[in-house]
Amino acid sequence: MTPTATGTEASRYQDEATIRSILHTARTIAVVGLSSNVLRPSNFVGFYLQRHGYRIVPVNPREREILGETCYPSLLEIPFPVDVVDVFRVPSAVPAIAHEAVQIGARALWLQFGVISQEGAEIARSGGLDVVMDRCMKIEHARHMGRMHWLGFNTGTVTSKRESV
Repeated sequence: MTPTATGTEASRYQDEATIRSILHTARTIAVVGLSSNVLRPSNFVGFYLQRHGYRIVPVNPREREILGETCYPSLLEIPFPVDVVDVFRVPSAVPAIAHEAVQIGARALWLQFGVISQEGAEIARSGGLDVVMDRCMKIEHARHMGRMHWLGFNTGTVTSKRESV
């Protein structure tokens, strides 16, 4: 069973204004744990965000390139500024990732569904980062930016008629 944030913990790190602010101002997103496997949620989220204009920076020590972008083994090896660190790792890895996010001057730490780490969130907050926990960046983008669609992409067409072939 996947853990979920509850009560005060959930509301503290799921603030709608913070989520909208991150989505509207971020341009470069380092995805820690991004997989090259197209069946993994991290790959779909990275692909979606890339398609919607964000620069995706894969962070995975086992890969060289994902989604056409150079893959870095850690946040500390990225040679340019990062706005958001989006985490697809086990909760026990989050405190170290949060320390690195603070070190590189990221503006936000985003922990995906089931990635719940109070310690990591506090490290990031103490370092001046906004924190979102137990939320999917793709779903929040679709919800707040009007991109909700059954495949996750806005086709720009609203019709019940099928195209003739």
